[in-house]
Amino acid sequence: MQTLRAAQDRGHANHGWLDSQHTFSFGSYYDPQQLGFSNLRVINEDRVSPDMGFETHGHNDMEIISYVLDGALEHIDSMGNGSVIVSGDVQRMSAGTGVTHSEYNHSQTEPVHFLQIWLEPNQLGVEPGYEQKHFSAESRQGKMTLLVSPDGRDDSLSSYQDGFLYSAILNAGETVTHQLDTNRKAYIHVARGEADIDGCLVKTGDGLKIQLQESVSIKGKNSAEILLFDLP
Repeated sequence: MQTLRAAQDRGHANHGWLDSQHTFSFGSYYDPQQLGFSNLRVINEDRVSPDMGFETHGHNDMEIISYVLDGALEHIDSMGNGSVIVSGDVQRMSAGTGVTHSEYNHSQTEPVHFLQIWLEPNQLGVEPGYEQKHFSAESRQGKMTLLVSPDGRDDSLSSYQDGFLYSAILNAGETVTHQLDTNRKAYIHVARGEADIDGCLVKTGDGLKIQLQESVSIKGKNSAEILLFDLP
């Protein structure tokens, strides 16, 4: 069973320096039908103006993933981490008992475009943690590559939650299939391009909720970059 979450139906907030599309309820955007999906709580598609960003703020008991599409995002946190993440980089921050951080566009001339993803943890009150890894386009071309998992398997980032996050880059005609275990579900977010998912055409910014299926087949239509969440 598939349920389309069309890009144009997402929540939208434009703060001048930040233009953000909200897949699920977030901030001033509230839709009782879009409170998340399984333990996936937030997918915000953010575009931040040059030399601007999120000032220091706090989180706790949330697994936060940043996935950069274009540009460079500068991160500083209370754990002593400071880094710049670029396209292909994935960053995981476990907020646990509490962490503060800031995120800024590292460039003074070009915008940064990234996905901010929140997953509800399977353990509360853990020690805050941070991890970052680069996944080249070549490593994701024509196949599903595991980015984040509960146990760090297959060189993925480890996270205190029960979901598995995959990425694939598909040229026109390239197809990947993902098997779903009993009682698991999937959410697919199209970061770029177009794809055919079991007969449903999805485009940039679209999402697809998938339940009660044994597998998911994804075929590239126009240089698709997709994220697949395998969820409890």
